[in-house]
Amino acid sequence: MNDPRFFPLPTPLTLSEVMSLSGARLAGTGADATLIRGVSTLSDAGPGDLAFFDSPRYRSDFLATRAGVCITTEKLAADAPEGVVVLTSPRPANAFVSVTRTLFSLALRPQPIFEHQGIAPGAFIHPSARLEDGVTVDPGAVIGPNAEIGAGTVICAGAVIGANVRVGRDTSIGPSVTLLHALVGNRVIIHPGARLGQDGFGFQPSPRGHIKVPQIGRVVLQDDVEIGAGTAIDRGALRDTVVGEGTKIDNLVQIAHNVVIGRHCIIISQTGISGSATLGDFVMLGGQVGVIGHVTIGDAAQIAATSNVKDDVPPGVRWGGSPAKPVRDWFREITTLKRLAEAGAHRSGEGGDQ
Repeated sequence: MNDPRFFPLPTPLTLSEVMSLSGARLAGTGADATLIRGVSTLSDAGPGDLAFFDSPRYRSDFLATRAGVCITTEKLAADAPEGVVVLTSPRPANAFVSVTRTLFSLALRPQPIFEHQGIAPGAFIHPSARLEDGVTVDPGAVIGPNAEIGAGTVICAGAVIGANVRVGRDTSIGPSVTLLHALVGNRVIIHPGARLGQDGFGFQPSPRGHIKVPQIGRVVLQDDVEIGAGTAIDRGALRDTVVGEGTKIDNLVQIAHNVVIGRHCIIISQTGISGSATLGDFVMLGGQVGVIGHVTIGDAAQIAATSNVKDDVPPGVRWGGSPAKPVRDWFREITTLKRLAEAGAHRSGEGGDQ
């Protein structure tokens, strides 16, 4: 079996081009003829690769690396092995990513499965839908009545764009995405299998059973939002479910009806946000966080993984635990419980067998 390359090898970059893209500076002298053909880790890199080193934890890998060029800090550069061209930057990882984005730009968002431009055979587009020039639609995609799709947007195979949905420009809708009752901005990325705009989970209890409440709101994704694979975002009941500009949401996240998420938030996998919760700007939620309905998490607050948020969270704080509380209180609680458990185990040992 041959070894397929899912992302084509890029056009090599000169050392000067790497420095221009990364903003890094040459430490000492370098080989002007050096060409970078790829990127890799310190341990796997070869003479044509760019790597980075930003933590003493990986010093042994740095000392043994065969990378052609390595970006590191001025402090760590002193340990550079012979033969490696060293560039320095205050933030090596950021500098490395800047180069990687240029070398492998096709990896930044879902690409057409059919490797084509324009409307592929087998795409189903309602006659009343309006597509600007430069839209790409894969086979098997469905675009409903009166939908509007902006220029440069890609609709991958099996995606469903519902009636009256609006999608902005340069947006990527991955394979098998369903996008209903939604308004989507520019440069949005929605990864495969995400479900947006379906019913919120709304029922009114009654003596005769649970009565379904109509969900008549929308989902609104502002510009530069990214939605991970398998994530579900329910439409609002009476108001919209909103995801603010620049927010990044991981795979397998559940966002319920009427939730409002601010700008530039980070929400990690398997988090669940219950109905009508509100997140401010720059909020960060670790993996498997649970947020109950109607609470507010203030701007720039951070919630540790696996925490359960049941109360309002002030801006700018770090909380964790179940129920979530200030991190210092949480750590103190854990330490106290550990000491009590150790003391109990010690007393049991002193008693011996009776």
